[in-house]
Parts: sequence; structure tokens; C-alpha cells
Amino acid sequence: MANAAAPALGLAFLELPRALMELQAYSATAPLLRLAPRGDGHPVLVLPGFTASDRSTALLRRYLKRLGYDAAGWALGRNLGPRSIGHEGEVLAALLEQTHRATGRTVSLVGQSLGGVMARELARAFPDRVRQVITLGSPFGGSPRANNVWRLYERLTGDNVRNDHAEARMTLAREAPPVPTTAIYSRTDGVVSWECCVETKGERIDNIEIHGSHCGMSVHPAALYAIADRLAQHETAWRPFRATGWRTPFYPHTGRLAH
Repeated sequence: MANAAAPALGLAFLELPRALMELQAYSATAPLLRLAPRGDGHPVLVLPGFTASDRSTALLRRYLKRLGYDAAGWALGRNLGPRSIGHEGEVLAALLEQTHRATGRTVSLVGQSLGGVMARELARAFPDRVRQVITLGSPFGGSPRANNVWRLYERLTGDNVRNDHAEARMTLAREAPPVPTTAIYSRTDGVVSWECCVETKGERIDNIEIHGSHCGMSVHPAALYAIADRLAQHETAWRPFRATGWRTPFYPHTGRLAH
């Protein structure tokens, strides 16, 4: 993980067409997605990826609402790192507190890419407010430059990833939150190194591999089903994801990744 490199540029150039194909696959697999377990109504806060807004997670949130969850976006515009959530993440922390108080329940956090990194940090800071964390292609491990967008990230966020402070922050980011945590990733991710998106093994830690792009994870049918399965776990009886029966071909290596 420490020596992970950015994905090949060929994969990066294919991100858009692959994401569009995954969006089309959503409609084709709708009958299977309806087989996912129903929700218990608890709040789910969905955080978008770098430069993306709530529009990018609209389909995911709509799917979760149909399953019975109180799913909401972050309503903070585009994800521009500290410029969106505050230098110390105070804006995002206030949103979590507001959601918790309004519902009286712990909140599940689902974050795509940079949104997932933020979700993990939020859960570490406020574990009593968070039910679980699910990340989608989120580079919380390895080097902050093991991706194809770090220069753009620095330019748009004003956040330097090439100093000691950034390295210290990444060291903290690698530590799993003290809540159930699931990392969904793809070995053909064209934006970030997949090796930076998986968690070390632990009692309430899971890694789920899918075949897919980076940008299309929030619409990928396999990712959506896995998210629904994870959210349906009882708050006090969490167990790892198991792809059995017709699900098996959609989740390569899941349950067999060792670190």
C-alpha cells in the first residue's frame, strides 16, 4: 500500500464511457436490486466525491429511500475539500450533529472517493453519532499522490499534499474508525490506486471488490446492492458481506482479501 502508484492513464481515459455503461446497467439490473434487504428507516448521509455535488449521488440516495432509509445529501455544493467542509471539518461535523439530533438515531455515512475519506474522519471524531461507514473508491491509505488528480486537488482546494502535515494526516486516515467500516473498491479504478482503497483486516472491517470504474461507483449495481446489504445489518450484530449464489460473479475476491 505504501508503494502504491497511480493507475495507468489508459484506465483514466476510459472512466467516462465505463461510468456511462454502469449507469445503463442500473436499469437492466433493477429486478435484482429490488431483492436487497429493506431498511429500518435510520438516517444515511451520503457524501460526494472530489469536485462532485449531491447530483452525483442522486440515484444512490433515491435507491436507498426506496428501500426505506432516510437518505440525504450533504447540501454543501461541490466537494472541494477544506473549502467545503471547513479547515477542521467543522461544517461537516455540524451537519452530522444536526442529522443525529433531528432523528434521534445514529447516522450511517456513505462516501464516494474523497467523500469517503471525510466520512472516516467524521466517524473517528464522533463515533457515538455514527452507525457505520461505507466508502466507495476512497483513497484513505498509501500516498496522497497515488492517484491521477492530486495536482488538480491542490489547485482547486488550496490543500497541499506534499508537506509533512499532509503525510501526518494520511497516517491518521489509515486508521479505521471505531465503528463498522466497509470499503468498496475496484482493481480497475482509473483515478485512484485500488490498493489505497482497502482496509486492513479487523473485527468489524470489510472489503468488497467490484468490477467497475471509479466515477461510476455510486451508480454501479454491484456497489448499490452491497451498500444496501451493509446498511441492513443490525446495529449490534454486524457481520461481513458474503457473496453467495447469483451474487458470486459480481464480487471477485470478496471475503478473501488478506492484508
